[in-house]
Amino acid sequence: MHNPHFAGAYVYGRRQMEMVIRDGKPRKRQSRVRPPEQARVFIRDHHEGYISWSTYERIQTMIKNNGGNFNHDSDAQAVREGNGLLTGLLRCGRCGRKLNIRYWGKSGTAARYLCQGDFDTGGRYCLGFGGATSDKRVAEEIVRAVSPLGIEASLAAIERLSHADDDKRQALQRQWQQLDYQAQRAFEQYNQVDPANRLVAEVLEKRWNEELESVQHVKAELDAKPAPQVIDENQKEIIMDMGKQFDSIWNDPACPMVLKKKIARILINEIMVDLDEQTQQLHFVIHWNGGSHTAFDMPKPMSGAKAHKTSFEDIELIEKMAQRYRDDEIARVLSKLDRRTGKGKRWTKVRVAYVRKKYRITAPDEVDRDPSILTLGQATKQYSVSDTTLMRLINAKLLPATQIAPYAPLEIKREALESEPIISILATLKRTGKLILDRDSLAQQRDLFD
Repeated sequence: MHNPHFAGAYVYGRRQMEMVIRDGKPRKRQSRVRPPEQARVFIRDHHEGYISWSTYERIQTMIKNNGGNFNHDSDAQAVREGNGLLTGLLRCGRCGRKLNIRYWGKSGTAARYLCQGDFDTGGRYCLGFGGATSDKRVAEEIVRAVSPLGIEASLAAIERLSHADDDKRQALQRQWQQLDYQAQRAFEQYNQVDPANRLVAEVLEKRWNEELESVQHVKAELDAKPAPQVIDENQKEIIMDMGKQFDSIWNDPACPMVLKKKIARILINEIMVDLDEQTQQLHFVIHWNGGSHTAFDMPKPMSGAKAHKTSFEDIELIEKMAQRYRDDEIARVLSKLDRRTGKGKRWTKVRVAYVRKKYRITAPDEVDRDPSILTLGQATKQYSVSDTTLMRLINAKLLPATQIAPYAPLEIKREALESEPIISILATLKRTGKLILDRDSLAQQRDLFD
């Protein structure tokens, strides 16, 4: 597969010696294997080869294409089991290199396309983006291109299934007839030989027996071949329905990725892709094998760290409430505000604790809490009043109260509860059972009867 000698070429000097300086001393080093045309001696059609030179070149191209990501610039490589639909089809619109595939994530199945750029020489990647969204967008163009031809493909499949086995039987039938004719001729030659020529008779008899064995072998294979498959109307209807619903078949989870890749390789020659740094828009140009081109733009897929990042407002609220409140209380406030995590899930105690740990937000300590600030619930317990009474005082703007966010606990300063006129109002309430506010003149009147 590699030696050009088998293709009829004489090649000498594919690995030339070169001088290099190591530790201040000249040393000889053998260079890499060069292509046959760049060897010191190359004589094409020097002798009769087993294969033609065009076949040899085609084999070399096939080996190169199957080389995976070790080749920095090659055509579409061999189809493998990975989830990257566009593997080997993408070419960078900036430097012209082929984009490589990398797999990330916990299970190693999240595809990401990268252009090496000058990264290997200490630079940075030229282009890189996630594969899931871009694969889905290109798949839409493939479905749009193939769906109108679904009926035609179904008819071709029906015809192929109907005649595939019949063609094989006909080929075996012709082969059996040819071998039977050769066996008959071998018998006639053996029958005409003089018995005195024993050596010739033995050779002809052996040849006759070999022809008979070949006839019997092909005959047995022909008898074992089943009758031609006949597709009934129900099967034809199913195949026609598959052609009409190519979209649903392509997006079905049971459709293997290897099959999708083969379809993409048949339809697409290559895809040019570029990135607009200002708008963060990816520009794709699909070069179909038929000569047509399709161009479209799409937003650059964000990485998981950005796409699932906790919003700045939620982090700020957690940081403020974490000074005095537990994780479950913070989660309750976030849930009532109908806020979600970066992945769209409801807030829980565990998720709040994870965000605090990630952004280094310390948890509240009971000892370090400010005793001068009380919540509404703490104030009702310590001063033996109902929350309704305190709310009436707050609504009357006699008792100042603050709130970090809507649905968060009301915070009241202890000095406000222990100052006038709150002390007098609460004392009157405990003595008379009536809540007398300063601005309520009717409530301050004395009773006519004791």
